[in-house]
Amino acid sequence: MSFTANLDRIVARAEELRASLSEGLNGDSFAAASRELAELEPVVARIEELWAAERGLAEAEAMLADPDMRELAESEAEILREKLPSLTKEIRIALLPKDEADERSAILEIRPAAGGDEASLFAAQLFSMYQRYAEIRGWRFEILEYDDTGLGGLKGGMAEITGRSVFARLKYESGVHRVQRVPATESQGRIHTSTVTVAVLPEAEDVDVQIDEGDLRIDVYRASGAGGQHVNKTESAVRITHLPSGIVVAMQEEKSQHKNRAKAMKILKARLYEQQRAALHASRAADRRAQVGTGDRSERIRTYNFPQGRVSDHRINLTLYKIDRVMLGELDDFVDALTAEDQAARLSAQEL
Repeated sequence: MSFTANLDRIVARAEELRASLSEGLNGDSFAAASRELAELEPVVARIEELWAAERGLAEAEAMLADPDMRELAESEAEILREKLPSLTKEIRIALLPKDEADERSAILEIRPAAGGDEASLFAAQLFSMYQRYAEIRGWRFEILEYDDTGLGGLKGGMAEITGRSVFARLKYESGVHRVQRVPATESQGRIHTSTVTVAVLPEAEDVDVQIDEGDLRIDVYRASGAGGQHVNKTESAVRITHLPSGIVVAMQEEKSQHKNRAKAMKILKARLYEQQRAALHASRAADRRAQVGTGDRSERIRTYNFPQGRVSDHRINLTLYKIDRVMLGELDDFVDALTAEDQAARLSAQEL
């Protein structure tokens, strides 16, 4: 279908939905039509703006033959010629296939990789950075697991981030994050390089993942670490093994075995859902290990260089000299640039 024919189809569909809603649909039909129309209306508004600009340009060009109107017509035509490409691009971007997971909440997982204690310290800082970003965006940030080192570092942490378009904004954060700085314990002022892996998984809904209870092995045991006498008395920790896939999720953050099991199942579903998505989309990582890399220092998507005060994203060659603000959760410059790059790449692929 040509671009022009596709625009006609979209506008016609919006008119059809408006007519159906005005005729008194009810129940599920009303809700479905309302959702579809709400998705189409911003695109339709842009299409109508494009058509108005095209009509305006044709009228301006027609007036060029009139000596009295020529100067005004040339000015108007120039403005509209400049406007048309940007409107067309906006519409093409809006019509790109949507990632069905973009509007979903997400599970964030952070683990130190290479670098020992320094990697653990930076993992804790990244965890806080994403927590602040969630606050800035108005999202809910619930800690599912936070296994600290006792020295301010993080052995591993997971959080559920709930809100609108969480996965769309955070999906580009998956990968190896590298930090370069002088550790507090470094007496000779040498810069050390450490890495942390970040995984962002779209939260699965019940309809996405069907789990047979017979495919699960569930072990309960006594929690370890902080928690006072409770950890020595109650088998509240839960480990769930999904036998077909080999995925293992352990949870001991809550004092309640029931709550730990519920959290572990949520994480298991997210990992299985991402595994399904990976199988359907060959361009995505085949599994979670490929998504976050091995953690080796040579693998990285972003570098945080504290001595120079810069943060560099290596996928889009963007460097910002405001590391303090980035660590306080100001990530939108990177997220917006990564989103624009992805959109540009998909537009180019469509045109080939």
